[in-house]
Amino acid sequence: MKKFIYPIILMAFIACGSPADKQSGEFSYPDTREADNVDTYFGKDVSDPYRWLEDDNSEETKDWVKAQNKVTNNFLDNIPFRDAIKDRYTELWNYPRASAPFKLGGHWFMYKNDGLQNQSVLHMMESLEDEDGHVFIDPNTLSDDGTVSLSGFSVSDDGTYAVYGLSTAGSDWKKFKVMEVETGTVLDEEIEWVKFSDAAWHNDGFYYSRFPEPAEGEKLKGINEDSKIYYHAIGTTQSEDQLIYEDPEHPFWSFEAYLTEDREIMVIDVTESTSGNAMYFKNLRKSGDFVKVVEDFENDYSVVDHYNGKLLVKTNFQAPNYKLISIDLENPSRENWKDVIPEMNEVLSGISAVGGKMIATYMQDAHDICMVYDLNGEFLYDINMDIIGSINGFSGRRDDNVTFFTVSSFTTPSTVYVYDVENNQASLYRESLINFNTSDYMTRQVFYKSSDGTTIPMFIVHRKDLVNDGSSPCILYGYGGFNVSLTPYFSMRTTVWLENGGIYAVANLRGGGEYGEKWHKDGTLMNKQNVFDDFKAAARYLIDSRFTSSDKLAIMGGSNGGLLVGAVTNQMPDDIAVAIPAVGVMDMLRYHNFTIGRAWATDYGTSEDSDLMFKYLHSYSPLHNIREGINYPAVLVTTADHDDRVVPAHSFKYIAELQNKYKGENPVMIRIESNAGHGAGTPTAKTIEEYTDIISFIMYNMDMTPIYE
Repeated sequence: MKKFIYPIILMAFIACGSPADKQSGEFSYPDTREADNVDTYFGKDVSDPYRWLEDDNSEETKDWVKAQNKVTNNFLDNIPFRDAIKDRYTELWNYPRASAPFKLGGHWFMYKNDGLQNQSVLHMMESLEDEDGHVFIDPNTLSDDGTVSLSGFSVSDDGTYAVYGLSTAGSDWKKFKVMEVETGTVLDEEIEWVKFSDAAWHNDGFYYSRFPEPAEGEKLKGINEDSKIYYHAIGTTQSEDQLIYEDPEHPFWSFEAYLTEDREIMVIDVTESTSGNAMYFKNLRKSGDFVKVVEDFENDYSVVDHYNGKLLVKTNFQAPNYKLISIDLENPSRENWKDVIPEMNEVLSGISAVGGKMIATYMQDAHDICMVYDLNGEFLYDINMDIIGSINGFSGRRDDNVTFFTVSSFTTPSTVYVYDVENNQASLYRESLINFNTSDYMTRQVFYKSSDGTTIPMFIVHRKDLVNDGSSPCILYGYGGFNVSLTPYFSMRTTVWLENGGIYAVANLRGGGEYGEKWHKDGTLMNKQNVFDDFKAAARYLIDSRFTSSDKLAIMGGSNGGLLVGAVTNQMPDDIAVAIPAVGVMDMLRYHNFTIGRAWATDYGTSEDSDLMFKYLHSYSPLHNIREGINYPAVLVTTADHDDRVVPAHSFKYIAELQNKYKGENPVMIRIESNAGHGAGTPTAKTIEEYTDIISFIMYNMDMTPIYE
């Protein structure tokens, strides 16, 4: 089981010259009209001259986007080694890879990519002996440019039908299609305006949640409200779907439905933000209304299984590091809750009930370990994996004796293992053979002090023969928010960087979930500056320890991490050579006015909450703290025109303000991808181009020469 939480006048088209101009400061950015727009917050006037850029449908905004891309593309096109970087990324990416197999409706499935396919292909296998199976759904056939992606997949219990989601151009919006599993025939029915929802099968149909159809022109930026749960019966139209649950009195609450494995209990998770959820349940074999077992949003609850009349629930209620509890469905009040697996020093990040056992994944200093329990919560044994990395998987049913999981690290692509539950035996099932010499590199974990004395962990990846003399270029990556944990992971982006002598560092900042809910809360609301201080301290550690120097340090982060990069760039510009804020939340005063932005208020607060909260947000908002007379580093902002998670207006307004106020020699530019969103579903071809541009921009502005030249 799972809980889904969503855990932001015509311009002159004058392009800059070649990259050689970067030392002369002769950049000709597009003129950006400044409007006389002022908002008043608790008696304080705040100018918002680029408000018009929030209208993604206006011709003026579209012309501005074209003009900015022309400047940026001209700069990137003239980097002499850019083609060599792209060729190497293309070569590295061209290796076969596959997901862990998973079983639905009596059939085995897995995702495969032969190397450079824009989207991974869903394969079906009739048995595990059939390692490759046959193509079940190939999203690459659904668009010419690979921008249509699969977004969710489920199979009916009897294996007759499958429902799959399709997302276009990276949007969070998706439509559900239904097909016959045996014949591959796609039925005529379509389910539209689905967002943040999977399909939960029951009998001859499935439950799902959706929002109303957005108004004309509001699809990518309008506020998402009035979530409702419906039941769709196979063979009918969406207009015939049965309304199962709504709450008109709380239009900003979102609902997600799922069923226990025995299909006896229907659970509704209710969310108003990215952390904390209410939880309702209903016994589908009995009449009656939903029982509201949890009605507040103070803690997280996720149902793992239904066992002996009790719900097994993972929660951080009275357990910041999470625990497993049982809730008696006949007596569901809190005083009757029982601990099954008590809270430990490590953070319980995931748990699955499969093969009559419970497999729990814990985070220990930001990397994963696994332990096995019986259904009564008695510890049985560990699953021993000799790697500092991330472990994912273990899906299955109570009667499955075999499950699969993946292991990855900063230098090792995802490796698939098969696990014999009864005998506690894990064995290699499939590994990825990449043209990258992983044995040349190492990962070390260090612990450094932030400004208030808090100890922060950080992973540092580099060549084994690194000499700490301060001369190595370094990318420092961070996120620090929404209870998201940055455990070791393999990213193709880092391969080219490492091959060229670069260091890649990942700081586990407060605001994340690496040490439980307290660690998360210590980086939210009026504690948000802790996140920036942790990141700045990481940069200083890398410089003081002579891993790198201020003129060789790049900082990078996406989404909430883009906010991080924007804020830290404003706060310590002299210690950074290059900043890459990707799809960032840059306007902290207005973020909650777009799509699902209001759900982030539990981490950020809003400018409307109070005078104190407004002043705090205004004090670090990247857009509102750009100063004149500051020597900013080279900046490449990245965003996409179909990002309806963090709307591109954030990045548009930020770069307009930066280009207006910064008069120095470094390039401050924006790269705006077309037909792409917040990141999910981005075609391989577009991803290669983006990584090429980012790494080329960093290397060029650090005066690096790649080994491929």
